[in-house]
Amino acid sequence: MPAAGVAVAAGLVTPSAAGGQIRALGPTVAFLAAVLVLAHLADDEGVFAWAGALAATASRGSPARLLRIVFAVAALVTAALSLDATVVLLTPVVLVMAARIGVPARPHAYACAHLSNSASLLLPVSNLTNLLAFAASGLGFASFAAVMALPWIAVIAVEYLVFRLFFRRDLAAPAGIPAGEAPPPPRFALVVLAVTLAGFALGEPLGVHPAWIAALGALVLAGRQLAKVRSAKTVLRIARETNPAFCAFVLALGVVVLAVRRHGLGPLVAHLTPGSATLLGLLGTAVLAAVLANLVNNLPATLVMVPIVAHSPALVLAVLLGVNIGPNLTYTGSLATLLWRRVLHVRDIAPPLGEFVLLGALTVPACLAAATLALWLSIRALGVA
Repeated sequence: MPAAGVAVAAGLVTPSAAGGQIRALGPTVAFLAAVLVLAHLADDEGVFAWAGALAATASRGSPARLLRIVFAVAALVTAALSLDATVVLLTPVVLVMAARIGVPARPHAYACAHLSNSASLLLPVSNLTNLLAFAASGLGFASFAAVMALPWIAVIAVEYLVFRLFFRRDLAAPAGIPAGEAPPPPRFALVVLAVTLAGFALGEPLGVHPAWIAALGALVLAGRQLAKVRSAKTVLRIARETNPAFCAFVLALGVVVLAVRRHGLGPLVAHLTPGSATLLGLLGTAVLAAVLANLVNNLPATLVMVPIVAHSPALVLAVLLGVNIGPNLTYTGSLATLLWRRVLHVRDIAPPLGEFVLLGALTVPACLAAATLALWLSIRALGVA
């Protein structure tokens, strides 16, 4: 925020331009706040604990079977509730689940980190970067999901194959202790989440921003919680889950990136960005976005590149491939990865930097290639320019 103030005070960005940038980012940040509350209230209702217990039971103590289940759960949670839910809420559940049945936690913890980024390709609401690009793409909610479905599947498949090879020793460990029966599902919360997700798709053609849908879902769950515990502390705790400091960070970052983009970085990136949505053009755009995400973080990379390629929905989606897959290479590539690292540090199981980078070096190039080919096939089949 001080940097944004300096940018305005120094004349790098006019006050009106800064205000315009904040207004443009406002609905996206509002959605972020609403979905953070929705995910945390779902966790309070026991959704993640239930999913973890169900996965532990279904694994029957097998590390390899558990990895398949964690991949499926993490991919679905990331797509439906955004990558922050996978990192902050699912990762601790996965760690407890692995310890509970006595299998190595490493492959499953890394799966949460990687899929929080790469599996966020499917829906406009899966990632903040997706929301930033969604309006520029000109696609509807269903059209966006249809185009990105094949890249999403391709990335998950490649990630899984690499994980099976990279963690083969951990996955070959003897079967652990089978878990007991899973608790009954939190039906009310699951229904609210399902209706909210359907509302995203149904509301978009009517011009209803996803932030309103997410806020309504959060209000329903909050109302249920307040009916159980009528307390001012509960209201304050729910309000804190909007993470106002992080929302302010995103808005201020938008102003800083606008200044940097107008004074050097924008023209340079525009010069390097392919101008056509050929297979090589899509791949070049995705690779450039991935490199930029690891240099300056994926959120600024999105803010820089999306205006440059806004003339082509296909290139906008190629940018998303880069900024969503690329961060698996370094800790600084995305805020989600930094949050994941913090979750593990708090539990004294910090991941070695060399191991993280090596796994990223094996997955990121292969995932970018597979996802770009899948995107190229999708846009040709669905007629997206």
